[in-house]
Amino acid sequence: MLAPPAGFPQQILARLSELETALGSVIRGKRETIRLSLVCLLARGHLLIEDVPGVGKTTLGQALARVAACKFHRIQFTADMLPSDVVGVTIYNRQTEAFEFKPGPIFANFLLADEINRTTPKTQSALLEAMNESQVTVDGHSHTLPRPFMVIATQNPVEHHGTYPLPESQLDRFLMRLRMGYPDAASEREIVRAPGQAAAAEIPAELDASDLLHLQDAAARVMVDDAVVDYLLAIVEETRRHESLALGVSPRGSQALYRAAQAMALAEGRDYAVPDDVKQLAVPVFAHRLVVDTRNVLGPRRGDAGERIMQEILSQVPVPL
Repeated sequence: MLAPPAGFPQQILARLSELETALGSVIRGKRETIRLSLVCLLARGHLLIEDVPGVGKTTLGQALARVAACKFHRIQFTADMLPSDVVGVTIYNRQTEAFEFKPGPIFANFLLADEINRTTPKTQSALLEAMNESQVTVDGHSHTLPRPFMVIATQNPVEHHGTYPLPESQLDRFLMRLRMGYPDAASEREIVRAPGQAAAAEIPAELDASDLLHLQDAAARVMVDDAVVDYLLAIVEETRRHESLALGVSPRGSQALYRAAQAMALAEGRDYAVPDDVKQLAVPVFAHRLVVDTRNVLGPRRGDAGERIMQEILSQVPVPL
């Protein structure tokens, strides 16, 4: 990490390196994935971790939530879950002769939605309002969620039996999608030889809620030059005009990349964003938002096809000097 820029709290910025080290002690050989997950956290975004079983998706989600001394809940999504199992329910209290709201597990600073695509669309939709407005509405009454608030969801894109694909409206609410991938040979050797599996719960909390909010505010103050914004919008426009895409990036996606670029600059110790921040983040922020026109592209509707098209667009849009 570079020297912190003037005006930013040096002590908190220095903790970012400590956070990466703490996460690296649990997730071996995935430095870039760890950095991107922290960027998502700094940008006040929600994170979707997608990959095959056994590569550390849930462990990364737990570890990311544990680095801050905040309220954490985990939901193991199944097909028989109801929306009330997530947001809570209103019950009648005979003693007070009044209805009382019993908050669900979503009332936490970090919510780990494990295997989110194994629950029904009705239950998936219980997260829509929370992820977009940081509140839930039950029986006509709105309840504000605690700050900070982050949803970290996992899913296996390979297995389709008993799963319900996330709709575009849900995917668009995730600031970033990451894929773990298999570890390299050296990292897997460390994993195999480890005397016991590193537990995410054992990670020391490096921040409290106020520290995290302060850090997120610092990221929001990072300067973004008009040339960088123009570059970002040029990429967005190309996704809307590309012949192989039925749906390009929404304005919500544009805002997401803007915030992510600010957070990346902060993580790199800069008080200004550069075009490389946008270029580095465009695939994890945009690829899952694209809807591929299956008439023009063979293969999956999302996933690898979206990433390949994003890489193609990035190679064509000129980078400002």
